[in-house]
Amino acid sequence: MTYTTTAKALRGGLPAAAVLLLTLVTPAQAAPQETAPGNWLYVSVTSGDARSRESRGTLLMCDPPRGHQRAAEACAQLETTDGDIDALPATDTYCTMVHAPVTAHARGQWNGRPVAYAETFSNACMMKARTGAVFALDN
Repeated sequence: MTYTTTAKALRGGLPAAAVLLLTLVTPAQAAPQETAPGNWLYVSVTSGDARSRESRGTLLMCDPPRGHQRAAEACAQLETTDGDIDALPATDTYCTMVHAPVTAHARGQWNGRPVAYAETFSNACMMKARTGAVFALDN
């Protein structure tokens, strides 16, 4: 009789255990992504040497352009390179050979891709010639 009771319990509980196991093993459906990718960069410029640093920065948003005074121009330039700052065309500019280093930093996203950029230039004129309006944070 003990054997019959155990067998009946196993037969009755086995399908329920299988269903429970299947619900635990089945992966959950991912919720659809509701946010559209935006184009934004936190841009900053650090000037000076290691002993004395001056830094300024702002959030450049491109949908619609806003953030600093030349946001529309910067966004248009970034649009031509799909957000790749390294691919911005350099302008023909004559810069003095004064050594006044500046470092340009950018972090954010462009069309859903992460953007990370950092480069040190010998002076602000060289930075502007190489990056256009993206790091134009001064008046």
